[in-house]
Amino acid sequence: MLRRILLALIALGLLFGATFYAAGAGWLGRHEGPGRVAEARFPDEVREERRATLSSASASIGAPEAKQVLFGDLHVHTTFSLDAFLFSLPLLAGEGAHPPADACDFARFCSGLDFWSINDHAEGLTPAHWNETVQSIRECNEAAGPPEDPDVVSFLGWEWTQVGTRPENHYGHKNVVLLHTDDENIPTRPIAMRQPPDAPVRQLAGGSVFGGAMFALLNRDSRTLDFNTYTQERLAVPTCPDGVPVRELPTDCLESAETPGALFEKLRDWGHPALVIPHGTTWGFYTPPGSSWDKQLSQEHHDPEIQNLVEVFSGHGNSEEYRSWRAVEFDAAGTARCPFPTRDYEPACWRAGEIIRERCRAADESEAECETRAGQARQHYVDGGVAGHFAVPGATGADWLDAGQCRDCYLPSFNHRPASSAQYMLALGDFDGGPKRLRFGFMASSDNHKARPGTGYKEIDRPGMSESLGPVPSERNPLRTEPGEPLPASVPVDPNNLPGFGLGETERVGSYLSTGGLIAVHAAGRDRQAIWDSMQRREVYGTSGDHMLLWFDLLNGAEGPAAMGSEVVLGRNPTFQVRAVGARKQLPGCPEWSEAALTPERLASVCRGECFHPSEERKLITRIEVVRIRPQMQPDEPIDELIDDPWLTRSCPADPAGCVIRFSDPEYSKLGRETTYYVRAIQEPTDTVNGANLRCDRRRDGSCRSTEMCGLVEGDCLAAAEERAWSSPIFLVPPS
Repeated sequence: MLRRILLALIALGLLFGATFYAAGAGWLGRHEGPGRVAEARFPDEVREERRATLSSASASIGAPEAKQVLFGDLHVHTTFSLDAFLFSLPLLAGEGAHPPADACDFARFCSGLDFWSINDHAEGLTPAHWNETVQSIRECNEAAGPPEDPDVVSFLGWEWTQVGTRPENHYGHKNVVLLHTDDENIPTRPIAMRQPPDAPVRQLAGGSVFGGAMFALLNRDSRTLDFNTYTQERLAVPTCPDGVPVRELPTDCLESAETPGALFEKLRDWGHPALVIPHGTTWGFYTPPGSSWDKQLSQEHHDPEIQNLVEVFSGHGNSEEYRSWRAVEFDAAGTARCPFPTRDYEPACWRAGEIIRERCRAADESEAECETRAGQARQHYVDGGVAGHFAVPGATGADWLDAGQCRDCYLPSFNHRPASSAQYMLALGDFDGGPKRLRFGFMASSDNHKARPGTGYKEIDRPGMSESLGPVPSERNPLRTEPGEPLPASVPVDPNNLPGFGLGETERVGSYLSTGGLIAVHAAGRDRQAIWDSMQRREVYGTSGDHMLLWFDLLNGAEGPAAMGSEVVLGRNPTFQVRAVGARKQLPGCPEWSEAALTPERLASVCRGECFHPSEERKLITRIEVVRIRPQMQPDEPIDELIDDPWLTRSCPADPAGCVIRFSDPEYSKLGRETTYYVRAIQEPTDTVNGANLRCDRRRDGSCRSTEMCGLVEGDCLAAAEERAWSSPIFLVPPS
């Protein structure tokens, strides 16, 4: 009898062990499929109504009607992306699968877009998922109607995701967007960033064998079993060999490029029309302190024929604005040090020292000892790079107050890095072999990871329409690092041993996540080529999410008027004209045609029960801000003195029909140097998700006394903010 019991226990143990191993190895999960695109047609009368509304708005302020204003989102992830799949899991209060078909339906029936692109992280795309992505995009275009006049144009693409450990090896993230979708005119595979052995996909795959399998089995969670399958599928893909022309590589390998230069070289090797759009350039939660865009203005790492747009705003914040302060500074020997705080900015490294000083005093140590420890804490933070906050054991989000943040930027990115901002890029000059400039057009997008392109149409549902995780209990959140014991001394941090997805200050970062922006184009038609041509000539602008209308023109160019994005040789003082119209206010719920196209269940799961549903009433444009930038003529010219923001501000009448202003620059011809101009159209304040970020209680001197973080709490954290649109610049060059 005892022997039978023992054998039964052994059998049960073997069965459990086999099940446990099978779960961790991905054998018990399902492949993440692409989903099915809704076959319902977009009503012709709705498209005609939108055209008539645009024509009426254009005519009311005298704007040209030869080109349509079309709205899109060129930064969209589905659960084919590793991080998006992770965020979809039940242990992170995720919604479940949102494959490419969901993104198509959302663009057509939820957000009212005219075009969008899919940009899943190439590092997580297997050959099977890439082929399914291509097919899903084709199905979306087929469902959208005739190619010459579709309701939505869907572009194929991916994201090249690079993160360096130091300023000198950090290049950041770039979206690749392709013109075509047929096999003959697209790469065989996406081009990923080469992944080191400790890359997040390998970390998560290793962890999923144990932690994920145990959680899935104990909680009967099939979604986590699917995630294990996803990670094991990815790890089974071999890396493509080096030094082989792209067309001669095997079809079933992961192609990679370690630098932007290598990415551009591979895209040129393929020879297919492509756009590369940098984004998140100021995001400090992964960009090492001290990073700047200087090294990317070079023949090797910049190709103006492919990379001519930059994303200035997304759901992760604003990357437009330059500031003179820095997170770290470097001495003559190149050693990083912690800067002193100013009225406008407290470096996070400085705050690290103050936290340790307070603890040291509470431990009754001498003032001299506490000063020494504060200095050590500042340097430990600096040496730790993006993981510097780990130098202060036991520190909570509340302890850091608003350290590291831009206090006067519009919806800034977390730990804003000003030397990688769009304004800094435009002011920069490269003088190695002759002066070179960056001629970027400005666009915005969402960076949504739930297959929801164009989420900014309504300020609702923060966990669904932004990248916020919402109220996730800390004991279930693998991305949240426990603070530990609050010691009265700092500890060193190794920046080369970063904790992957657990790196971010989750609670504080969550206060800087918005519903995202849009790109708008002035296009001669609704078809794919017309939209592409607009982006190629930079006749585009970005908005913070609202469907605002904006025109910015040089009136007295040598060959006549020139639109935003133009580069013009001009010898006399320029005269410009700006026309702007506010977005239409939204009605609650969804229009009848959306409700007819999707089932009630799908309307709730994909659109979250709320759609782009414009009324006849428009929001007001309150003012126009003009920014003037004079790119460096010498390498030692201080960037701070070259950016005038705002250079000019004009108030607008309280007229729902819009705002029209003209202005000139009487200094241009006297300066005799290249000068760049762009405008911001500012809308009346409205409630915005995370509109107040950390919600600081400020002292009279502007410093932060306490915060009320939105990171991991319920609700939308609404606060008044001024939605806006950013025109692409007009680049003026003197004749000489």
